[in-house]
Parts: sequence; C-alpha cells; structure tokens
Amino acid sequence: MTAPVVAVVGATGAVGRTMVSILDERGFPLSSLRLMASARSAGGVVSTRWGEVEVEDLAHADPEGIDIALFSAGGSRSREHAGRFVDAGVTVIDNSSAFRMDPGVPLVVAQVNDDAAQGNPGIIANPNCTTMTLMMAVGPLHEAAGLRSVVATSYQAVSGSGQQGVDELMNQNTSLMPAPELLIRGGWTEPEHTVYRRPIGFNTLPFAGNEVDGGYTDEEMKLVNESRKILDIPDLMVEPTCVRVPVLVGHGVAATLRFERHLTADEAMAVLSSAPGLALWKDRVPTALDSAGIDDVLAGRVRETLGEPGGINLWVVGDNLRKGAALNAVQIAELLR
Repeated sequence: MTAPVVAVVGATGAVGRTMVSILDERGFPLSSLRLMASARSAGGVVSTRWGEVEVEDLAHADPEGIDIALFSAGGSRSREHAGRFVDAGVTVIDNSSAFRMDPGVPLVVAQVNDDAAQGNPGIIANPNCTTMTLMMAVGPLHEAAGLRSVVATSYQAVSGSGQQGVDELMNQNTSLMPAPELLIRGGWTEPEHTVYRRPIGFNTLPFAGNEVDGGYTDEEMKLVNESRKILDIPDLMVEPTCVRVPVLVGHGVAATLRFERHLTADEAMAVLSSAPGLALWKDRVPTALDSAGIDDVLAGRVRETLGEPGGINLWVVGDNLRKGAALNAVQIAELLR
C-alpha cells in the first residue's frame, strides 16, 4: 500500500502541534506532510521529520492529493471545510464536536471501538477528551459485564480551554499568591476572568463548558451522549458533573459504574490490567501530573460499591492533549492504513 499524504489542519495550535509530534514519535508511514491553519498563521515554516513544511492558509488550500486530514481547527472551521476535503477523496479525522453526534459519522476511541472506523465513512469523529479518558476503562469493563449506568464527575484541566485557559489560571495564581491569608480566611478580591465564569486560580469551578437545558453544561451532555454512541448503548444511564480544576494538563474522572451482573474489584482489576492503552496503578494513586506527556490513560482506586453492591468505583486520568485529542486521531489514522 502506498504511503499516504497526511494533512494536519489547525497545525499551529496546541493539539495540532501535538499531532505532528506524535506522527513523528510513532513513525507514521506518510509520504508527505501538509500543514494548514488560519490566514494569521499561514506562511510560517515548521521543521518536521519530513523536512521544512510551510503552513498553508486553510481557506485557500487545495485538498487534492491528500489521503488523510487530521482536523483540530475548531467546530466552525470543521463544518466549513471538512466537506470539501471529503469531496476531494480525503478521509477527515475531526477533533471538534461538529460531527460527533451525526448518525452517519463514526465516533471512535481507538482501542475501544476500532471497528467503527472501517468502511471509508469520509469523516471520523474524535470524542471529547473527558469522554475519551473514561471510555478507556469503561469500554473493557462493558465488554466483560455489560454496562448499565454511570455516575461520573470530571476534574478537567484548563488546557482543555486552549492557551487562553492556561493563561487565565497562571495570571490569577500570580495575582492571588501574595495574599494567602485572605484565601484561607476570606476577604480576597475576585481577579479578572474572561474564560471562566468564576475564578480558577487556587480554586475549583463546578461548571465546565456552556450551560444548556436543565442546568447542565455542554461538557456534561457530551459525556452522556458520546458515551452512549461509542458503546452503542442508546439508553445508557449517565449522571454527569464536570468540574474545572486549577491543573494545566490531565483530565480526571471519578466514576461509579453498574453492570448487568455483579463485578468484584478483583475481576475489574484483572480486566483493566489487560486493557490496551490503559495502565492500572494498584499501589500508587495516579494523578494529572503523572498523566502529562504519556500515551496511556491511568486508572486506580478500583473499589466495590457500598450502597448497592456489585458495582465498581474507580478513578481514571489522562493527558487531554494526547490520548484526549492528538494521539487518538493518529491512532485512528493508523487503523486506516
């Protein structure tokens, strides 16, 4: 099979840069690489394993000759441009939310539902990074015991909001740091915030995303709807709460899982120990810092439920820029070779 031509769309953003890096790390057998971004970034040159590559203006780029395009340019650009790439014979792997719930578009977590990527569907969607992290543990457990319900609370890093989220956290930490006694006792002055509706510096914000119906956020509804689609359980019961935390990288999820049959902690750990792309930590507590920069999602604190026996409580955490976005897109591309 001839080595494909690969394009990274949104190549100058955090996820796009990570995509290029992961293509290099994994030795993806491409014949040539094209990089695309907005007009503001067009014309820059990026040093890659495949030589010096000039960034093209997405709006004017010709997709002819491209085999696979990894999109990480935001939902509006995906909706505007993905179709013309598909019309040119390109398989688009899209990291935005634009097509995830389209019934004709597969929603794929590599190593969980690989079969969904087959058949040249034109567009393949990457799930939300929080859903992705949770599915790496939930998928294998569902195969073992039949998942019935999920109660999930996420602890999402600010890099999930892009560089502006990182900047807001760092700026607020700097402004609040000189007065720790006020943070402890009260009386602090609320710092300026534009990315989040409340301060994130030295704080936790139980509101990630934008409010939708019923007081939930779109991040929470992604966790509900995407889990159902990935696992092919349309009536899966999911109770979500998404929390933004003052962490730079690494989305964590604490989840209570209930199944069609009782599952012991020992059986759950045996399943998780052999799950691809997942590392089970039995003797150490996995944290966001541990997950940064690595491909595996980390799982730990596997316990049997107390109130209603037979379920499992666990914790998972993963790098939201890698498995949560860029790595999964590259792994999907690998499935297409």
